[in-house]
Amino acid sequence: MAGSTAVLAAILLVDLAAFGLAIGAVQSRPSARLEIDERKEWTYCAYRPDAATALGGVALALLLVGQAVAAFASRCFCCGAALRPGGARACALVLFLSSWVTFIIAEACLLAGLVQSAYHTGYRKVFFQNPPDCATVRRGTFVAGAAFALFTCVLTSAYYYCFSKARVNFHRREATIGMTPL
Repeated sequence: MAGSTAVLAAILLVDLAAFGLAIGAVQSRPSARLEIDERKEWTYCAYRPDAATALGGVALALLLVGQAVAAFASRCFCCGAALRPGGARACALVLFLSSWVTFIIAEACLLAGLVQSAYHTGYRKVFFQNPPDCATVRRGTFVAGAAFALFTCVLTSAYYYCFSKARVNFHRREATIGMTPL
């Protein structure tokens, strides 16, 4: 169980770091204000520099690393040695599927927040005629990513624990035909 403890610790560490960075991305979302140029001809949105894009990107990558570590260490649940039949194996299967669902949702939310954050801070500059609508990233985008990153952390850790429990000391018996002399 020593090897699985190190893997479990790595999964927890990486996934909790991803959760923390996603929370940081929520706190550092870009904000905008309307400004008028020196000649008083143009109205434009001035966005303050944000760290949400960088924090969300690192959170996205760390969440991917945590899921990859769990998948590699458990050989994606379906490959490798047989698991002991029983509750631990059934629980591991349910947690495996659930962790992948929450992982995909978390990655989608973080990616959506990244795209929105990068778009609003990089490309909206000068507008003519009507005052512009200074759109920013919604708070819920990164919050949902952070929440599902935490769910992924819990489910992946529980999955790997149940997988390790089902893997311990199980050897499949080979069917043999006794050929002993009478």
